[in-house]
Amino acid sequence: MSAIRGRSITVRAPGKINVFFRVGALQSDGYHDVASLYQAVSLFEEVTAAPSDGFSVRFTGPIDGGALPTDDTNLAIRAARLLAERTGYAGGVDLTVFKWVPIAGGMGGGSADAAATLVACDELWGTELGRSGLLPLAAELGADVPFALEGGTAVGTGRGDELSPALAKGTFHWVLALSEAGLSTPVVYRALDRHRDAHLRDLGRQPDQVKVDTAVLQAVRVGDADSLAEAMHNDLQVAALKLAPELTELLELGESRGARAGIVSGSGPTVAFLVGDAQEAAELRSVLSRAGVRALTVTGPVAGARIL
Repeated sequence: MSAIRGRSITVRAPGKINVFFRVGALQSDGYHDVASLYQAVSLFEEVTAAPSDGFSVRFTGPIDGGALPTDDTNLAIRAARLLAERTGYAGGVDLTVFKWVPIAGGMGGGSADAAATLVACDELWGTELGRSGLLPLAAELGADVPFALEGGTAVGTGRGDELSPALAKGTFHWVLALSEAGLSTPVVYRALDRHRDAHLRDLGRQPDQVKVDTAVLQAVRVGDADSLAEAMHNDLQVAALKLAPELTELLELGESRGARAGIVSGSGPTVAFLVGDAQEAAELRSVLSRAGVRALTVTGPVAGARIL
């Protein structure tokens, strides 16, 4: 297994929206059982892998990656090292990540980088694990990495990493409102636990295990935006809104100006607005832009990590 000197491989992998996200009770090991419906959307990270003796990563593109780690704690570097270790590959890789997905935005940008890195290095190094061989490695790296590898629409259960594809028809149109401030996923979960403890009498005890509602699965199966708008839900939203109260105003603005529904994606702070078609998306995007909000239009579902 030797990489060809001078050759580089570029792979793009999608960010995701959590269309539905349910969080079970806090377990004794500090984790929660979750049930999610993921949709991969047309906002992609691009990772270029070039042969090297060591392991390095740098960031470019419209999202400033200056604050991201470039050492062995970086998820893309961890992905490359894991593949090398499991296949006995002796060399390294230089990674260049062209960033489009917001950092700490609840859209799985780092996971997309890791998925793209696995596919790029597998091709570059000739390790030939292929998608099915890379999936177990992806699951070791984090809950969202297998989904970035597979793409489409899928149900995630357990820690979110046990994936099963969901039947989805047609195309959904989204407007993403991006926030300047990132929210840390662990901080959002802790805020949710505190909120549930404080409101135990009203909310009752949470179940240990949770599942995706039938209504949301049915909505994506028939490709109906109005049904999906009614079925979307995110347990983490209440915590994200406590930590970033300005998101409440943002949700109200979008929903009052044409969105079928808005939802905080994952742990936030990205807000995803579901609209009916491309024209509605363009109109809402300009409303948000005039209000000083950075907004993008995307569609879903799209394919997972692919070589360009």
